[in-house]
Amino acid sequence: MAHETFVSAVTDYEAFFEGELAKLHEDGRYRIFAELERKAGAFPRAAHHTEDGVGEVTVWCSNDYLGMGQHPVVLDAMHTALDQCGAGAGGTRNISGTTHAHVLLERELADLHNKDAALLFTSGYVSNWAALSTLAARLPDCVVMSDALNHASMIEGIRHSRAECQRFAHNDPEDLNRRLTQVAPGRAKLVAFESVYSMDGDIAPIAEILDVCEAHGALSYIDEVHAVGLYGPRGGGVAEREGLMDRIDVIEGTLGKAYGVMGGYIAASTALVDFVRSFASGFIFTTALPPALAAGAAASIRHLKNSNVERDRQKEQVAKVRLRLNAMGIPTLDNPSHIIPVMVGDAHKCKRISDWLLEHHGIYVQPINYPTVPVGTERLRLTPSPVHSDADIDKLVEALSEIWSQCELARKKMAA
Repeated sequence: MAHETFVSAVTDYEAFFEGELAKLHEDGRYRIFAELERKAGAFPRAAHHTEDGVGEVTVWCSNDYLGMGQHPVVLDAMHTALDQCGAGAGGTRNISGTTHAHVLLERELADLHNKDAALLFTSGYVSNWAALSTLAARLPDCVVMSDALNHASMIEGIRHSRAECQRFAHNDPEDLNRRLTQVAPGRAKLVAFESVYSMDGDIAPIAEILDVCEAHGALSYIDEVHAVGLYGPRGGGVAEREGLMDRIDVIEGTLGKAYGVMGGYIAASTALVDFVRSFASGFIFTTALPPALAAGAAASIRHLKNSNVERDRQKEQVAKVRLRLNAMGIPTLDNPSHIIPVMVGDAHKCKRISDWLLEHHGIYVQPINYPTVPVGTERLRLTPSPVHSDADIDKLVEALSEIWSQCELARKKMAA
């Protein structure tokens, strides 16, 4: 009898999985991954693999914001490291996995943010999760103040710490101040927020948030993953652009977006970095990044510390796309960053537009829906880059205008 119950339960598990997936399909939120093969030297062109064969698409939603994933300086550094060191690091950082490439990269990162030290992780997600969970769990009687729109990696890290957490209103220093005022004196306090928020593209009032942190003796932790490489005279992020890096306790970033490679990191004081290095399970118990990735990231950082060509070109292309879309009456969220959210507001419609652009124009832009954004705010997230040509922009705007007109006509017919 016990065996029969066990078999029945397994069958129910499968039914549960299938039922939950069916709901995603019904809601228009089921995610399909396009199988792409980026073309080095020709990106944003990519080969699109389907059951019907291989076609070419232009990618408009990549987080390789500056095209550094194909830059010769980066590729040369990776080829050299691969030939010298082989494929993998060979272990965790503690057990034979700390190579010279890792040490050099951490020095570049510390210098980038004008900090005493930096610590490398396998991804930006892991760096947030490991650093925040370690700090919040081990600081005595810590209370964490987390911006209401913080990334999932920050939320998970804070949750894992089991520290008390309060969400302050998005980009609202007054609400943060009010909440910190109510915290008992003597408690450790940690304020976690982002500089550029990836879905709306808005930018935090960093100076005002730091004023509040300093008034209450709170540690400040900023996520600059969508800003490093892109903002500031050397690519140090929005905090560098605004001359605020020295006031921030922990700066977290990624190597997988504007730097075009892979990995995450924190930069802070020597003691704080050593503390996280010594206690964070997400650092201690995972294999180190391959040396070739570390070498490529370091080359990318060095290049962007000294070159504004990529940043300037990106700003030009972002401005062109915004201007053209506004002229066409296509709704976008106005923001001061490089991210252009085209607001659709319906999951099914968003997917339909994305599919149509891909099928009829070879334009790939992934629909963004819940839980990444709230229901009713579904969107296409455009990220113009230096490697998008003016002709690419013309094609995108014309195609979007065409499908937008079709959707509006269909809506009016249904309303009638």
